[in-house]
Amino acid sequence: MIGLKKLFVCGWCVALLVACGQSYETKQKLSRAERARLKTADSLALKVAVMPTLDCLPLFLADDHRLFDTLGVDVRLRLRKAQMDIDTALIGGSVEGAVSDSVRVASIQSRGMALVELGTTNTSWQLIGNRSARLKEVKQLGDKMVAMTRYSATDFLTDHVLTGVKTTATVYRVQINDVLLRLQMLLNNEMDALWLPEPQATTARLHGHTVLWDTQKHNLWLGRVVFREKAMNDARVRKQIDVFKRAYNMACDSLNQRGVAAYGDLVAKYCQADQKTLDALPKMKFKKLN
Repeated sequence: MIGLKKLFVCGWCVALLVACGQSYETKQKLSRAERARLKTADSLALKVAVMPTLDCLPLFLADDHRLFDTLGVDVRLRLRKAQMDIDTALIGGSVEGAVSDSVRVASIQSRGMALVELGTTNTSWQLIGNRSARLKEVKQLGDKMVAMTRYSATDFLTDHVLTGVKTTATVYRVQINDVLLRLQMLLNNEMDALWLPEPQATTARLHGHTVLWDTQKHNLWLGRVVFREKAMNDARVRKQIDVFKRAYNMACDSLNQRGVAAYGDLVAKYCQADQKTLDALPKMKFKKLN
């Protein structure tokens, strides 16, 4: 009798193990199938690289408020903290488009990557002087460190503002690609001066740092929305981009009508801006794509 009980228990255990094994294998197959499905969906989606900056707000709005979905296009934003990482994504083909600047676009194209510009953004950069360095004018930058990014608008702008300006010593350019890190270095008094876009520039001003130069006051608009020409040669992608532009322009209309303050939650979410910064953001007009 005991032998029969042992045989029954052993048989039940074997059956349980087999069932568990089948369940695990099934789950693995389902998992592999799901991963393959997600990979395919991602490959077919329109991927756009963005920065945690205010010029990307139309895209943040279109994504969060499901404008892309409503118009029937699968757009996936790839948030990067450094423009260099966006360059890598464009060149490597992991994204079809990006928010960039005219200087970077020219640099990428010089390396053999053809890009198509869809329009100009409202990006502005401010050269901020650290209050502890007591900087009031560009000519005082001699022997000071200025944070910027090579082959970018900030590199070009550093040349531009120093042209014809006599400084007492060399101006040292320090490459800090991460825009959030750049701001933090200013707040920690680790940098004498640096270029910042919005909303980071507003945060810097609120902490008492000085604006030495502002592209907006000089009517310099270097921000661009670009796509890889190779991607645009694909009929399917071209249709996606047409819908993308419609959603982007709808977002611009909403921002221009209601103002940035109405979408402070998005600025906080994507740009890591605090409430004081949100309350002090300047009014701005967002430009539509062509």
